[in-house]
Amino acid sequence: MSLKVTNARRKQRVRLALRRSAGGRPRLSVFRSSKHIYAQVIDDLKGETLASASSLEKTMREAGKTGADIDAAKAVGKLLAERAAQRGVKEVVFDRGGYLYHGRVKALADAAREGGLSF
Repeated sequence: MSLKVTNARRKQRVRLALRRSAGGRPRLSVFRSSKHIYAQVIDDLKGETLASASSLEKTMREAGKTGADIDAAKAVGKLLAERAAQRGVKEVVFDRGGYLYHGRVKALADAAREGGLSF
């Protein structure tokens, strides 16, 4: 099996488990590349994004955060938690995608928890 197929299957497994346990809560989805990290709070029932943040935003770039390190992931997590709180979202389900819960993904999740999101 190719790496692409393996990653797609892992992502499907994670999302299936999330659907079972979500209980109507929005989903905090993480996507990362080698240079940037992105996060969104998504309401799957309505099909809309409630809040988003990424290391590509102007404020992050001005602060010198590229997204390729843990510090930038923490900043994105805090920013996302603030924006979600403004929309009245306090509880979410964490969707790590196909990524391991380690490094930048874990740092983003921890910062989002510190910012007030519960998952």
